[in-house]
Amino acid sequence: MTKKLLSFLLMNLGAFAVAVNVHFFLSPNDLATGGVSGLSIVLNQVFPEFTLGSIMILLNIVLFIVGFIFLGFQFGTKTIYASFALSFMVWGLETFFPMQQALSDDILIQLIIGQIIAASGMAIVFHQGASTGGTDIIAMILNKYFSIEVGKGVLFSDIAIAASSIFLFGPSVGMYAFFGVILNGLVIDYALQQFDHKKEVVIISRESEQIREFIVKKLERGATIHHAKGAFNQEDKEVITTIMNRKDFTRLKKYMQAVDERAFITVHSMNEILGQNFKRLA
Repeated sequence: MTKKLLSFLLMNLGAFAVAVNVHFFLSPNDLATGGVSGLSIVLNQVFPEFTLGSIMILLNIVLFIVGFIFLGFQFGTKTIYASFALSFMVWGLETFFPMQQALSDDILIQLIIGQIIAASGMAIVFHQGASTGGTDIIAMILNKYFSIEVGKGVLFSDIAIAASSIFLFGPSVGMYAFFGVILNGLVIDYALQQFDHKKEVVIISRESEQIREFIVKKLERGATIHHAKGAFNQEDKEVITTIMNRKDFTRLKKYMQAVDERAFITVHSMNEILGQNFKRLA
């Protein structure tokens, strides 16, 4: 129950970060950087009588209906919740913290700061097994009927939205929107890597048994033992290979300093690990 509650809170925190970007950074500068929020900014220019938040809510309703028709019930409750939570958060910010003008005359710095905030929030949402919906649904439909990869489908959708903003807001703002689409993808990828960042540690030590016991019993991590032979003196050695996060690696280094300062250690950063005790293969 505690784990589910934490996941729910993190999902809302991530959605709120995206909402902050939409309300305080994107909307006042007419930056349509893709997604439902970007399309809503474009439509808000065409239909100014509707608030941005209400347009996002309506778009999500339409997109999920279209998704159910063409894709069936492939959307988890978390994704549906996160999509509408984001829309209602934008609507709430509009209601209680209305923006009369942009925070600054410098569009670029607002775009960069806003996209970093939003991309970090989206990474948190993705890490909880959800998404903010929107153009993901369009991409999934393109994937099913035209065999276009989902990632490319999302990119095409976001670029199309950014391109449409050129006709409404001018080429200067449109180019900033294009840059925002690219920046958003880069920051999301980087943030997701930080969530799943692990290190592969390979250890050769005369105190192999003690180190193995520390890894398994104290750190509660698995390890693989390989038998090797030194090329110089032909001495038999045990090679320990284990995978752990930064915190556990710091503890391991402190222990190694006390047990065997002459141990040989190599460390490799791992971007993604699939299999037992890690991500599922499918």
